[in-house]
Amino acid sequence: MSLFSWVQDQIKESYEYLKDDYSMWLMEQLLEPMNIVEADLTITLDSGEEKTYKAYRSQHSDVRWPYKGWIRYHQDVSLDEVKSLSAWMSFKCATVGIPLWWGKWWIIVNPKELSQTELERLSREYIKAIYTHIWPTKDVPAPDVNTNSTIMWWMADEYAKQTWSRKPGVITWKPLTIWWSAWRGQATSRGWLFVLQRYLTNSKDHLAGKKIIIQWAGNAGLNFALLASQAWAHIIWISDSKWAIIDEGGFDMDQIIELKSQRKSVIDYISPTTNDQTPLDITNNQDLLTHPCDILVPAALENQLTKENADKIQASIILELANGPTTPDADTILDERWITVIPDILANAWWVTVSYFEQVQNNTNYYWTETEVNEKLLVIMEQATDWVMETAQKNTTSLRDSAYIISLEKILAAMKARGR
Repeated sequence: MSLFSWVQDQIKESYEYLKDDYSMWLMEQLLEPMNIVEADLTITLDSGEEKTYKAYRSQHSDVRWPYKGWIRYHQDVSLDEVKSLSAWMSFKCATVGIPLWWGKWWIIVNPKELSQTELERLSREYIKAIYTHIWPTKDVPAPDVNTNSTIMWWMADEYAKQTWSRKPGVITWKPLTIWWSAWRGQATSRGWLFVLQRYLTNSKDHLAGKKIIIQWAGNAGLNFALLASQAWAHIIWISDSKWAIIDEGGFDMDQIIELKSQRKSVIDYISPTTNDQTPLDITNNQDLLTHPCDILVPAALENQLTKENADKIQASIILELANGPTTPDADTILDERWITVIPDILANAWWVTVSYFEQVQNNTNYYWTETEVNEKLLVIMEQATDWVMETAQKNTTSLRDSAYIISLEKILAAMKARGR
């Protein structure tokens, strides 16, 4: 079964709870993206050689206006995956109730193989190819895997050159000095913490003392790990793209963050308790998923929890920081074992929410304080968590099914109101 067929099945299953109020014809419009854009990007490498990279854009639907989409640079991609991610993001926006619809941008490239100047050329070439498709109130890109605020600024700058205009709201997650929203970086990652803490509070539980395993020390995993440790949780395993290290006493997250900022591996970590120049226990990126813990945090790519390892998971709660880390087969097994999955379309929806804040501020040229951004995000994420938990209890469903029911109902209501 393909990744996108899983998304389609989830939409159909969620519709069963809503079919008395909305026609199947409305639902079926969501089973395929409205638009697919493809482009070939040719740049000159530092060596003088020319090389062409394939780019994709999936626009799922525009019923809730406007499109908003992440740009990912990665060597492994298929159109099926791009379509899946764009659909997931549509439901993510609806889950937290923000007025956006979603798309996904992707360039097939391993950015580690490019110099900084080559990366800039590729980023600017991308905008030259697609700038007619984007606009502050039409389609607004943002960063994803292997892209960052610097790349977003190159793109925003190129857009200005191509259109002879200054529209900061055309791309979000730009550098803080150039029209980014306040309360950025590590601080914005509190969105995950807001969801997790709200879930625990509603369940009469707390985060302090919980043992946490984090798969993949990218920006998402690192920032969450730091914030969770500051809330007195213990990060006992953490990994990068290849290796995982174990410290049952909890990691010094400042050291891990420093290592990753220098593009080093987690295996270069030195335990502050032993001051040993050799790392603690080392294993691979997959073994940590089945180690005993209170909270497992998959923060890597899709399809990490599968039917092959779901019956071996020893966590009580899974907090999905990545998009689509759990396959449907694994979901069924985890649900039967009473393991709670806080789904991606709720858990990491803070990211699009803060990006939405930036877009609003850019378009009005009025900027909020850090306190205001913090307060607005807290309200949205806690409210969405309450909605998902209440709907799950009402319908006796998993949190994932509940989030899809909530989001699908908002989307179908919007389609019905617009006469679609």
